[in-house]
Amino acid sequence: MAIIFDENGLPTGRKVGGGHYRVLIVDDSQFVIKHLSQIFMSRDFEIAGTATNGREGVELYKQLYPNVDLVTLDITMPEMDGIEALKEIKAIDPNATVVMVTAIGTAEAVKEAIKLGAKGYLVKPIDREKVIERLAQILK
Repeated sequence: MAIIFDENGLPTGRKVGGGHYRVLIVDDSQFVIKHLSQIFMSRDFEIAGTATNGREGVELYKQLYPNVDLVTLDITMPEMDGIEALKEIKAIDPNATVVMVTAIGTAEAVKEAIKLGAKGYLVKPIDREKVIERLAQILK
């Protein structure tokens, strides 16, 4: 389902045809989860769920599927990292829109994630304007 963009070319969080774009946020930092949630909600996205490690994220994705439009995955997490979680989510839904969240210094992991089907990445520390601009590029 396509997303509606505003007059500035930024994503609104609303779908063409009605409803909200639903996001699953997977990150081992509660601060990052809260920050990303606030950014998404400020643009009218709906938070479908949150998880604090890759294993939880994959299980939650299975429960929510197909009612998830976007997944943000931290690369470095306990139990299951973002690369493994990406592989499992793509096995469930090859068309899943997944965006990796990374600290500077994990360029190789980002390259691998893109090869595995991630649509793009966000760099920590999370900056509201940069996240929204990056989402515009990824979701177009």
